[in-house]
Amino acid sequence: MSNTPHTLQEEFPQQLEQLHALKISNAHFAKLLEDYDVLNDQVHRAETNVDPVDSLTETELRKKRAAVKDEIARMLSEAAV
Repeated sequence: MSNTPHTLQEEFPQQLEQLHALKISNAHFAKLLEDYDVLNDQVHRAETNVDPVDSLTETELRKKRAAVKDEIARMLSEAAV
């Protein structure tokens, strides 16, 4: 889905090089990026009713996506120090 909102490139536009560098050097970070993309796709598909889910499931998916994004942001912040 090339039109999926909330991509990491949109969320962290000023840190694209840092995202790439951490992805290459840190396996945990690379896994977080993969997890985020999967969750983001699931949220998008739920929101657009491609894969309809109940509102509780959609909310849980959004919470999981936010938690992974927060972890990514924390690691980016720590790497910048």
